[in-house]
Amino acid sequence: MSLNLPAGVQVNAPLHPRFDEILTHDALALVAKLHRAFEPRRQELLKKRVERQARIDAGEMPDFLPETKHIREGDWKIAPLPKALERRRTEITGPVERKMIINAYNSGADSYMTDFEDSNSPNWYNQIQGQVNLVDAIRRKISYVNEVGKEYKLNDTIATLQIRPRGWHLDEKHVLVDGQRVSGGIFDFGLVFFHNAKEQIARGAGPFYYLPKMESHLEARLWNDIFVMAQNELGIPQGTIKATVLIETILATFEMEEILYELREHSAGLNAGRWDYIFSCIKKFKKNKEFCLANRGAITMEVPFMRSYALHLVKVCHKRGAPAMGGMSALIPIKNDPEANEKALAGIRHDKTRDARDGFDGGWVAHPGLVPIAHEEFVKVLGDKPNQWEKQRDEVFAAKDFLNFQPEQPITETGLRNNINVGIHYLGSWLAGNGCVPIHNLMEDAATAEISRSQVWQWVVSPKGTLDDGRKVTAELVHAMIPEELAKVKATVTAQGEDTATYDQAAGIFEKMSLDPNYPEFLTLPLYEAMD
Repeated sequence: MSLNLPAGVQVNAPLHPRFDEILTHDALALVAKLHRAFEPRRQELLKKRVERQARIDAGEMPDFLPETKHIREGDWKIAPLPKALERRRTEITGPVERKMIINAYNSGADSYMTDFEDSNSPNWYNQIQGQVNLVDAIRRKISYVNEVGKEYKLNDTIATLQIRPRGWHLDEKHVLVDGQRVSGGIFDFGLVFFHNAKEQIARGAGPFYYLPKMESHLEARLWNDIFVMAQNELGIPQGTIKATVLIETILATFEMEEILYELREHSAGLNAGRWDYIFSCIKKFKKNKEFCLANRGAITMEVPFMRSYALHLVKVCHKRGAPAMGGMSALIPIKNDPEANEKALAGIRHDKTRDARDGFDGGWVAHPGLVPIAHEEFVKVLGDKPNQWEKQRDEVFAAKDFLNFQPEQPITETGLRNNINVGIHYLGSWLAGNGCVPIHNLMEDAATAEISRSQVWQWVVSPKGTLDDGRKVTAELVHAMIPEELAKVKATVTAQGEDTATYDQAAGIFEKMSLDPNYPEFLTLPLYEAMD
């Protein structure tokens, strides 16, 4: 198998069956055109992130931007939504894996966000096979037969598809344009848009996306300009693309309205991406001696900084005629333990009840078995209405509300060990090619692994990083616990009948990244360099 590549494009990776259907001359030509037009801006924006972090490290606290006050005070709304995106009470998400795609489409959810990012281990095979899977799924040709012969096919009624490309910080190392790596986000978007946009429109939906990890409205402007060029290239009317932005960094909270404004012709609202948001808070204030969060389990949506962020998102979206989407509850059904399962289901119900009453128009679940519960709670509040935009929140939030980082306690040995255990377990699975992993009855992805290693790092360096029994969390204490938790992880993985080959490497990576004095920005960056 060989490829007919556009001038200046290199593909330095193996070609598996049907990869040539994705990596066509014209599809890669679109990727190359987008790269050449916008890669300098992406690099400039990544440089601005570093500069902003340096100012925060030096003591600057984020606030609303004075130069965009006119946008926040202006009278405008996003463009009308297509019918396919009007009703989104339940959304399910998962990686671009064949069986997962079928199950999510068939889940009964209104919408399915298929994921090239945090729940997907981004090795070359997963990324391109994911594109193959979506080509088949969008044309309703997808099927899957498991190892015991069970066949999976699409139902007559399926969820509306939305697609999450990788964030601005990630490259696609296997594809070069003029000798330079292409952006992972541009690569994922360009291929899936080229191959599927017209087909999606013909089937009554459209090219709909979720955009991750943005830190500013200028990063949203970059996506908007890419959408404009891509639509022009394919002869698709402007505004056909619709994208929901995940507000999963604390800096983006201060620019929610500006982000909606930049994407207003292409916007499908905002989503409260809670797990990455917690990680972002730890990362941004890592050098602030006053900052130290309690155990991950204590950081609920009810704590002050998470509560104000969520309510502000509802307020902004409804003010601008945009969907406000609640974030992911990571709880999943628990087999063979009715009592624990009932507790998990009650947790899901509580989460979605709160979201619906607060004004969210829908919310995420991690498992098809949870769709009915989430749907029921939103129906109780919305009835037959597609949204509750008429619910306008009147709270006025200031920077201090988003920066009220409580609680600081408890920090416990159990919490420390759980972070180490989850981090090693997730990384071992990620290195083996699986980016969406049930661990301790929670569905974990890269965001929760980032919280795990970041909290360990924070507790070591912070004067407030003290266990409830009085012991200071130290590098030595973490060193001692890592082999103990590694043994537990291996025992669990072995009992599940899975290979443990990647877990020693995972433990080494976790130790290095949770104890490195120079805090690594993203766990996935060095991991990606180490994978095929």
